[in-house]
Amino acid sequence: MSSVYHINKGINKPVEFRGLKAQYIWWLGIGLCFLLLLFALMYICGVPVIISLLLIAILGTILFRYVYKLSRTHGEHGLMKKMAARSIPKSIKISRTIRCKRYTT
Repeated sequence: MSSVYHINKGINKPVEFRGLKAQYIWWLGIGLCFLLLLFALMYICGVPVIISLLLIAILGTILFRYVYKLSRTHGEHGLMKKMAARSIPKSIKISRTIRCKRYTT
């Protein structure tokens, strides 16, 4: 009898969930948790439920569109590269100061 081994073809590929790649899944999850907390806060404060639901639906739609746009345009590591590029200075200033010591003998 021979054994049948299945090959894992997903090695070294980024984590992807319905088009979202890598860290964008976390960004969407954090945004959805924020929207849930916002809805709970609005409910506790006494804002009418229909207004709360409409606001959360609009903000959720904006969140989904923005995160999917980031995922499409920047890819798996692009957002980290973009943030790293911000820390690179636009120009380098070099100031030379020449100090000479006089030696007397």
